[in-house]
Amino acid sequence: MDKLARRDFLKFVSSHSVALGLSPFVLAHCASTAENNWSPLPPTTTDALVLAEGLSYKIISKYGDSINKDQNFGYNNDFICFHSLNASGTEGILWVNHEYPLPQLIHGLESSQLTRSQSELAKEMKTVGGSLLHIYKTTSGKWERKKDSQYNRRLDGHTPIAFSQNVKIQGKSKAMGTLANCAGGYTPWKTVLTSEENYDDYYGEAFWHKGKRSVKYNNKFDWYKKFPNPPEHYGWIVEVDPLTGKAEKQVNLGRAPHEGATVVKTKNGKRVAVYMGEDREGGFIFKFVSDGLHLNSGTLYAADTINGKWLPLDIRKNNKLKNNFDSQLRVLTYAHQAAELAGATPQDRPEDIEVHPQNGDVFIALTKNSQKDNPYGSLFKISEKDDHDSTEFSSEHWISAGPKVGVACPDNLCFDRNGNLWFTNDISEKSIEKGPYKGMGNNGLFVVATRGPEAGLIKQVASAPIDAELTGPCFSPDQRTLFLSVQHPGAQTKNDLSNPTSHWPEGGNNLPKPAVVAIQGKTLISLTS
Repeated sequence: MDKLARRDFLKFVSSHSVALGLSPFVLAHCASTAENNWSPLPPTTTDALVLAEGLSYKIISKYGDSINKDQNFGYNNDFICFHSLNASGTEGILWVNHEYPLPQLIHGLESSQLTRSQSELAKEMKTVGGSLLHIYKTTSGKWERKKDSQYNRRLDGHTPIAFSQNVKIQGKSKAMGTLANCAGGYTPWKTVLTSEENYDDYYGEAFWHKGKRSVKYNNKFDWYKKFPNPPEHYGWIVEVDPLTGKAEKQVNLGRAPHEGATVVKTKNGKRVAVYMGEDREGGFIFKFVSDGLHLNSGTLYAADTINGKWLPLDIRKNNKLKNNFDSQLRVLTYAHQAAELAGATPQDRPEDIEVHPQNGDVFIALTKNSQKDNPYGSLFKISEKDDHDSTEFSSEHWISAGPKVGVACPDNLCFDRNGNLWFTNDISEKSIEKGPYKGMGNNGLFVVATRGPEAGLIKQVASAPIDAELTGPCFSPDQRTLFLSVQHPGAQTKNDLSNPTSHWPEGGNNLPKPAVVAIQGKTLISLTS
């Protein structure tokens, strides 16, 4: 189905389902699914990873698993990236982000018993960052970890990481660790990009106004009290070589609470664009366009979605930036402020961004915006005028989330090779089955066809355990496996560790643990073949 036909079909589905009092989700659930011979899940509230018929999962790694003699798999796994080690894609290195700790579950202490001592914080710092796991496909078709591999390693909150282009940030050429790692991307030169998101929870946020710097702290994790690192050391896109673990914070891509860093080549193959969201209410959509197949130089832009313009965040091209900042490095370091001054359009928490593999459209998850009374969010689409280095574009809210489509708060995205959009959602664990989210069940994994007779219909593929969200969907090269993170099960457990809200994945009386799973089965094959 071409773009025009798909758009017309979506409008038809939306208008007719409203008129009939039925949602596209309900229509999808009730309609014949002979094309793929499977039925989507209804909402569930059980403490399990529930999958649609024809699918099963295997745990690849969970919190605390040993990955080498000195390091363990981190907490709250998020973005996943597969780096092939052979031509067939049956062996590779899996990069997994670790976003944030849940101190009470990591230390096995009730929230009131946490001391926030230096040793307590140091242990938490070992649980964030990212893991590199060597995995291979067995003759039976299942994935296993190669536990004695030289490639198994961690980056965490203690790892020294240099800033790119040999620059110094707040007087230092290296930062202490990487943290708040949310979504990410993969470059044409086969490195991983991981985004540092809510760094202010750990080290506060810094601001710059006409030569004066200020810092605002919050007390969520209190790391700054024992490890007084400057906020400017965090919020960057970190580039990681999966073969060596060497990492660098890419200054040219700007600093903000990033979610995602999706890389795509221009049509002539000579440049790349990196699309990045800024996960805050009123955050901006960013794009970096390189001068070549590298990240060493280029231009950072922010999106004006009202006028369809990419605004260069370049001190040489904007007097407002020149009047507030004394260098281009300062512009990049305070990219949110720079985008605001340049006139970029505030968004409803822009999170993950992915590019359609067939037509190049850019899809953005806008999760929600309580400040604008939008608890549901939407899937937003940008169509570049000519190419990914264009400075003009058109845009639209492709699908508005909410009860009529059976899902709220879209978060992580990925496309399969057929152009089906897979996405997860992120209703806060405090809000699941409450208020505007009543009846939507636990967070889940969904798929939307972008062509064919079911284009635009959202189908639920998986449902998360209690309190959890599903994150980081990533296909194996043959698309017969979907790697998926199960993040923060049991997050509402605060002061009664003998009765956690979730026992996933080990069951019994065990405390919950985040984990990465490999999903396989005939339903996945039918959707991606």
